[in-house]
Amino acid sequence: MKFLPFVFALFLSLPISYAQEIPDVYAGFKYDDAGQLYYSVKDQKYYATPFESFLTLDNLKGHPKGDKEGLKFDFGDSSFKGSMYYGLINFNDSKYPTPVWYKKKAKIKDGKAYINIKKRLSGIYDMSDWEKAGIGTLGYRVTNKKGKLLYDGVISFHFSAEKGFEVATTITEGPFVNNLDANGATIWFETNKPIVAEISVNGRQFHDVVETTQHEIIINGLQPNTQYDYTVHYKDYAQSYSFHTAPKDGTRQPFVFAYVSDSRAGKGGGERDLGGTNFYAMRKIAALANFNKVSFMQFTGDLVNGYALDKKEINVEYANWKRAIEPFGHYFPIIAAQGNHEAVGMVFRDGNGKTKSFVDKFPFQTESCSAVFAQNFVNPLNGPRSEDGAYYDPNPDKVDFPPYDETVFYYTYDNVAVIVLNSNYFYAPTITRDSSTGGNLHGYIMDQQLKWLKKTVDMFENDEDIDHVFVTQHTPTFPNSAHTKDDMWYSGNNGPRPTIAGKPVKKGIIERRDEYLDILVNHSTKVVAMLTGDEHNYNKVKITPDVNIYPNIYPYPKLERKRTIWQINNGSAGAPYYAQDKNVPWTNATSNFSTQFALVLIYVDGQHVSARVFNPDTLELMDEWTLK
Repeated sequence: MKFLPFVFALFLSLPISYAQEIPDVYAGFKYDDAGQLYYSVKDQKYYATPFESFLTLDNLKGHPKGDKEGLKFDFGDSSFKGSMYYGLINFNDSKYPTPVWYKKKAKIKDGKAYINIKKRLSGIYDMSDWEKAGIGTLGYRVTNKKGKLLYDGVISFHFSAEKGFEVATTITEGPFVNNLDANGATIWFETNKPIVAEISVNGRQFHDVVETTQHEIIINGLQPNTQYDYTVHYKDYAQSYSFHTAPKDGTRQPFVFAYVSDSRAGKGGGERDLGGTNFYAMRKIAALANFNKVSFMQFTGDLVNGYALDKKEINVEYANWKRAIEPFGHYFPIIAAQGNHEAVGMVFRDGNGKTKSFVDKFPFQTESCSAVFAQNFVNPLNGPRSEDGAYYDPNPDKVDFPPYDETVFYYTYDNVAVIVLNSNYFYAPTITRDSSTGGNLHGYIMDQQLKWLKKTVDMFENDEDIDHVFVTQHTPTFPNSAHTKDDMWYSGNNGPRPTIAGKPVKKGIIERRDEYLDILVNHSTKVVAMLTGDEHNYNKVKITPDVNIYPNIYPYPKLERKRTIWQINNGSAGAPYYAQDKNVPWTNATSNFSTQFALVLIYVDGQHVSARVFNPDTLELMDEWTLK
């Protein structure tokens, strides 16, 4: 959900004030006498554009309240008009409970709406038995006056003849299974009220330490490779699902996992753009992964539209993405990673509204794109801390860079390791046309992350239980479509690079690509493939030592490669498609290029690795081959 045109029209003339210390990694930013943030070029000042909208997650949930007949919703702006679709959720009717939409909708007028549950959803329409049980759960969707879907929500309620309807404690997101290992997992979810929640597994109880709305409950002490039922208890309610623990590393039993990326909003209407994400494609992809009994699904970047000016904006989009995968995320890990559209930044515009600069938002620890991503998802905390400590760190005595927490990490499953990178860390989309402010390049792996990658690859190279390593980052190493002008290629130009505190770093993008490839190809015998996205299509590239990967004129040393590596690009989760660009040196090494929706399934059986690719819309088999 991107409201920049609205924001621009309403707030262009207003400067923005940040009562925060300007990070040393930026250059040229200042506060004027009124405390407004700007930067200047040739004596021209460009002020930061603010974001302000009632369309926040808090308001779109509607502040529901009960009365004798049903639920009242208030969306926080008297000018807001639209509609609400709604329906009951029966948690006993399906393993994957979702709303069954009622035949009528409620109008939103003057920012308010009313759902008469007693009149509309009783009798033959009470398929969840709320009248008998005195409790129920309602799913609802909020649209604007043009019918555009903005938010997909859920709320539970109590009912009694004396008091009527009251809002109950509700799991508003989740529960999700993540950080799966041989002995347990983390179950995480959000509630509308702070509580101490409890999860029962195999006769044992696990619970929060304190009351909270953000629940991350670690389940441990379980047996490897075993199916477990779990029940989440939250006040008067409970939901029951299951998960399967991982085998011990090195067991070498056959399994399958899934890979895909790029589900930001697409075209075609309806659920293809539900509040900034392609809900339609994402729900089908998660369902297909579940049908194929995947052990986990890796999703690397561009979940949502993003490019937000405030985390309140992107939090709505993340909530909608999580709702799309939720019915299946109850059962197996869906591991999300960051892309360029997860950007949360500060935009500086001129008097005509033209963007002059976009940089990662500070304070970095709470407002940067990587920090906001980590606030919305649960991933391992085994990656690097930040870029602090690199030679270009402007101040070794303090933290200058954004955190890497939960955006760079690794995990294992049996004899496979997956290394997740962040190729849009400290991202400044405008850095190639105005490097004066500072920031990182789209597709550039910075020094401390690269150092961590080398250490992690070396660790798995010496791990007898790990046979296959997959490395994933959002941006292709070898783009074949709309991103040949950037990613790790930049049309064959090595010049683009990050700028820190007004100074460009030493290595250009192609030099850095080669250092990255050197680690994966020459320092490892186990890295099978790079899993990438960004380009909205599916293809695979077989990079043998003989495939040319350089422009016609390249005055820098060229990397000699000892072995073959695959790149599997699958940015096919619903974002607008990109056709093939055949003007790159590796075109002849690229095969099965397709603009269909696609889900890659990777089958691991001991030393053998193969793949099959399906269209989740038609179930067509698009590709299959042996990787190893």
